[in-house]
Amino acid sequence: MNNAKITVATAWLDGCSGCHMSFLDMDQRLVELAQLIDIVYSPLVDAKELPETVDVGILEGSISSEDDLEKAQQFRKHCKLLISLGDCAVTGNVPALRNHFKLADVLNRAYHENVTLQPQIPTRGVPALRVPVKPIHGEVAVDVFIPGCPPSAEAIWYVLSELIAGRMPEPSTVTRFGA
Repeated sequence: MNNAKITVATAWLDGCSGCHMSFLDMDQRLVELAQLIDIVYSPLVDAKELPETVDVGILEGSISSEDDLEKAQQFRKHCKLLISLGDCAVTGNVPALRNHFKLADVLNRAYHENVTLQPQIPTRGVPALRVPVKPIHGEVAVDVFIPGCPPSAEAIWYVLSELIAGRMPEPSTVTRFGA
């Protein structure tokens, strides 16, 4: 086993998981990547606990709930370098659209007006929503921003390749917002 592998943790907060799908779109490059990194925590692997120290943390999605905030704080605490992946993580994007409305109105629309059977706002098993929805850097320090909705597999590959090589990437050379 190569001890020089960097450790990587990923998670998605409030978003569609499209950025993780772009990660998987690296296709055959995933085999090469597996020789260089260890994914120690992610919805893509079985590990369920964030290790004490992780080289690179990657978060997609915005901070929309108390659970999202807690996850972002844990990643910042345990990850040496934190990447904000995708437009939702970088700007709040689609989840932040609810910032233009009162939370009570949003919940009423979703759980009363658009429901025909048992209209009710859930209280169990649903994290408390935060107002306002924020991008990752609105709550914790972020080291690298990768915009895109979702960012391309090539952009993710570029950033990880640069980090593996010991260089700080410039994502704006390979991606932009909404691309």
